[in-house]
Formats: sequence, structure tokens, C-alpha cells
Amino acid sequence: MSGQGAARARSRSKILSAAKALFLEGGYDGVNLERIASRAGVARQTVYNRFGGKEAVFRAVVEHHWASLDLATLPSRFGEGLGSGGDPAEFLRHFSHALLAFIDETDQVAFTRLVIAESSRIPWIAGEFHRLGKAPLLQVLASFLKRLCEAGTISCPSPSTAARQFLGLVQEFVVWPKVMAIDAGRTNIPPTDVVIEEAISTFLSRYGAGARQEAHEPSPLWCPPPRHPV
Repeated sequence: MSGQGAARARSRSKILSAAKALFLEGGYDGVNLERIASRAGVARQTVYNRFGGKEAVFRAVVEHHWASLDLATLPSRFGEGLGSGGDPAEFLRHFSHALLAFIDETDQVAFTRLVIAESSRIPWIAGEFHRLGKAPLLQVLASFLKRLCEAGTISCPSPSTAARQFLGLVQEFVVWPKVMAIDAGRTNIPPTDVVIEEAISTFLSRYGAGARQEAHEPSPLWCPPPRHPV
């Protein structure tokens, strides 16, 4: 990268970091290009020239946020051992720790709160957050599970469904109590390592190569009708 290109990259990173901080502090409506420029230490025209408007800045902030998870390198980081004889438990363990490191080292919890708060008024915010982050994450995990299934180390008729299920097993304990700001004393949540190991055990009880497969397609959820007192 040339010196000019490096300078532009640094300027862009400063703008996105400033914009992210402002969005998290004041919400979408509390931010404008002037405030972003002031926080980043650049001219308003610079922000406008790079992005054009606040909506484009927010979309770029979302993309920049999820980029730190570095999904493009996950296949090379975790690809070894997915072939014949690979240990699915070890893969799921590494994947879980990488995901939770991302959550701990970024503003993922605060960003999720922002998306929830704003998406009822501005639906595209949730759409972008999912399109640029959650959807690719699920796709990568599902592709790994498919490879494990093809190798015979798990039996998984629907990798995409299984990917959602595994993330749910982890995030219900580790992520959502933080998003909801539930007092730690009220949740009685076990240590993270225990959460991960229990998630793996539960997952492999259903999808492990030796697990009994009751159905090859996800069953629709059903709840019995309420009973009325006589």
C-alpha cells in the first residue's frame, strides 16, 4: 500500500471508530456528520467525501465491527482436523472460544443493544447487522458442520439448523444476559468453560456419529392447547 493509501486507510479507520463510539453513546438519531468529523479530528467534507451520508457511515461501521471477527480466516484457522478422523468436539471448542473472544474484545454487547433499540424504527439497521455479521457467521459454521458430516464424524442432516442450535446453546448463557443487563447474581450462570463443554456435549448427543437420529428434518414446534378450568 502506498503512503497515500495508508493515510486514507488510517483516516477511514479514525472516522469509523469515532462514528461507532458516537452511535453507541447517542443512538442513530443522536449522530450527524459534524459530530463524527469533530470526534475523528477531520473535516466534515472529508467524512462526506468518503461516505456521502450518515446511513452509509453506519453501514460501514457495522461492516468494520464484524470484520474484527475475521470470518475469512476461520476456515484456515479451524480447517485442520475437519477431515476423516477429525474431532468435532475440539473444533466446536475452538470455534466457541474464538467467538467469545470477539464478543469480549469488541463492543458486541453494546452494539447488539443499539440494534435492538433502533430496529423497530429503522428496520434496515437490524438487516445490515444480520447480513454483515450473523448470517456469514452461521454460514461459516454450517459449512464446517457439513464437512464434519461428510467426513462421518457427525450425523447432521441440516447443517444450517444445527449451526443455529449450537450458537443458541452458547449465546443463551454467555451473551443474552449481558445484552439484557441482568444482574449476575440473578442468573446463576456457570463459568464460560462449563457452558461451552455442556453445549458441545448436548450438541453431540444429538448429532454425534453414534447418536440416534430420530428424524431427518426439523420437526415443527408444537404446543398443546391451554387447559381451561372446569
